[in-house]
Amino acid sequence: MDQLENAVRRGLRVALSRRGTEYIVVALRITTVGRREALIGRLPMTGEDLPFLLHEIDHFQVID
Repeated sequence: MDQLENAVRRGLRVALSRRGTEYIVVALRITTVGRREALIGRLPMTGEDLPFLLHEIDHFQVID
């Protein structure tokens, strides 16, 4: 969790996998969706903001 919070503060990219699909997003914020915590990340290619529920993320790595 500390790594994700740091990525949000610094606006770093995060590589993550969810349900077998890999994403590279720019970390924007950590928020709650319903009763779950989520990382909001922006797709660099489209500019779309996507929510990633933390309990659904299989693996992540912060990219400096």
